[in-house]
Amino acid sequence: MISIVSYPDRGRGGRSSYRGNCSPKLIEDLIKQFHVREISDYMAGSGTSEDVAKNLGIESHCYDLNRGFDLIDNEIKERSEFIFWHPPYWDIVKYAGGQYSAEEIIRKYGFDPAAHDLSRKQKWEEFIKELNYCMIKQFSSLEKGGRMAVLVGDIKKRGKLYSMILELAKPGTIENIVIKAEHNCLSNGKYYANRNFIPIMHEYVLIVRKDNPLLFDIQYAGTVHADVRDLKIPTWKDVVAAVLEHYGRPMTLNELYRVIDGHKKTKSNPHWKDKIRQTLQINDIFSSKQRGVWALKQAA
Repeated sequence: MISIVSYPDRGRGGRSSYRGNCSPKLIEDLIKQFHVREISDYMAGSGTSEDVAKNLGIESHCYDLNRGFDLIDNEIKERSEFIFWHPPYWDIVKYAGGQYSAEEIIRKYGFDPAAHDLSRKQKWEEFIKELNYCMIKQFSSLEKGGRMAVLVGDIKKRGKLYSMILELAKPGTIENIVIKAEHNCLSNGKYYANRNFIPIMHEYVLIVRKDNPLLFDIQYAGTVHADVRDLKIPTWKDVVAAVLEHYGRPMTLNELYRVIDGHKKTKSNPHWKDKIRQTLQINDIFSSKQRGVWALKQAA
């Protein structure tokens, strides 16, 4: 196995009609790469991992909401050597009530699978919270030396990228990230009116290892809302330009002073007003057509 994999021919295992199913060949390669003797899959979908394990003659423990197993509420029985996890890519494909009948699961197992179906989470933040809960829960069930291989992707909505690999909690030792090329995507043949749009043609396989059963690091993504006026790294040129760009009009020196005053950038320089005047005068990106009034130069 290498760090970029591609499977134009899907291979045998699972149901190709079950949307979101990955190629059985990926799971085969992971099993062979890490000499896996027993595999667990707690979101097994249409049973791809189970079929691959059977074909390779190894034991498997495969569960899913569509089989009556709720990863959020139910106990993981195994102490696994290897877990393969292919969670939903947010709400791109609806599973409960989409790929299988939620009513049938309610009748058969007595619970509504939609309640904890990750593909039914409307808010990205809620999806990530439950995704990370499932990640840590599965990792905690690994035996010492065990591994998790997690297949995740990116989602593009309204000009913004929502990246599972960036926001997924990463417990233990990060051993590898493998790039998997996507084939036969519904978006492949589409025409996009937005010429800035870059179609997503790959997924990621994150491989983490549990070296210590009791103590391990967890990497969490964090988002900080920043004001350029309160940061140390941006220069005065960038601060003044950001203010002018934000207000979108020429501003007097007193107006600039007023909207910058009190922010952390001013605390490190008692002569910050002098610095603003100097910044405006020595940088070509600023222009003044009236004494004491400044603007950003328009791009040619």
